Amino acid sequence: MSNKDSIITKISIYRLDLPLIKPYKLSYNTFHSFEPLLIHIIDNEGNEGWGEQHISPGSSNETRDGGWTFARILSKLILNKTFNEAKEIILSHSHISIVASSALHTAIEMLTNPSILSGKDPIKMKLLTAFNAEEEIEIRDELDKVTEQGFTTIKIKVGRNVSLDLKKIDAIQKNLNGRANLRIDANRAYTKVEGCKFVTGLEPDFIELFEQPCDADDWEANAAVAKMSSVPIMLDEPICSMQDIQKASRIDGVSLCKLKLKRFVSISKLTESINYAHSLGLEIVIGDGLGSEINCWMEAKIASGLIENAGEYNGFLKIKPEARILSNPIKFQNGFLETEDNWKLQIDRDKLEKYSIYKEVIYK
Repeated sequence: MSNKDSIITKISIYRLDLPLIKPYKLSYNTFHSFEPLLIHIIDNEGNEGWGEQHISPGSSNETRDGGWTFARILSKLILNKTFNEAKEIILSHSHISIVASSALHTAIEMLTNPSILSGKDPIKMKLLTAFNAEEEIEIRDELDKVTEQGFTTIKIKVGRNVSLDLKKIDAIQKNLNGRANLRIDANRAYTKVEGCKFVTGLEPDFIELFEQPCDADDWEANAAVAKMSSVPIMLDEPICSMQDIQKASRIDGVSLCKLKLKRFVSISKLTESINYAHSLGLEIVIGDGLGSEINCWMEAKIASGLIENAGEYNGFLKIKPEARILSNPIKFQNGFLETEDNWKLQIDRDKLEKYSIYKEVIYK
């Protein structure tokens, strides 16, 4: 176990290319693989920490090349620094690349052995599943499949065409028969007019929430949709700070916020933000559906004991099994993410090398 005076002596930076089982379609992009930034930090006592985050092109202004460059520069700045010195350096530059900063910072947090990550009790956290079917026959088949797998919360992507989106939701509701709840996500794709048209045409049966109708910066448009919606609205992309959480809490019809580790830089700040949101009466959903195993594990650990709804840290289920880089993979069973007693993160070094497209090691 590291102590507060330990020094960072070696940092390895990886950019992975992890092929998916099937394409993951969002309103702004279709992913055939995930390309997370992976950070490995070793201290002067030989202890190690891992951090992983995924920059999603189209989700924000961050780019993968920019995140890679940032990680290389910051790694040189924090080499031979104590953990506290390194964290201060990362936080002071985090506005340049929040996602890359989160990968670096959480690797250091893992080294400091925080109680959130070091607990040896098993995890068992309910997961949400993505949903891809568009036509009615496919919808019936996929609903049968995911409910048989134990999922009780299903995420439906909309945002391309209001009429077709409403038709798809109606078909899903008719075939659902109360077997699960729905989360609908527009990924910022609707205009204010389209968002309002969508929610006024929506029947609320089995719908848990409607996520991020309009552009992240257009708070007025999202508020207008929330005012007209018969289902709770959840904000996602605009929520990057406690100030954003407070702003969301003041909007009529907004009942939930989605929080992701990669937007809050640190495990401690995300935990603090969850508790703050709860104090304002907001429900919180946690999870990055584009994260791979390390991030999914960290978000599940943070959610454990704080969050009761289905987590969205399900990216590991989208990756082809042979491309998952842990030698002791986190498990999925009957709708739940699970780890065993005394589970400890272990990397399969052969797979790490196989699925790395860039690598840089920084040390003296």
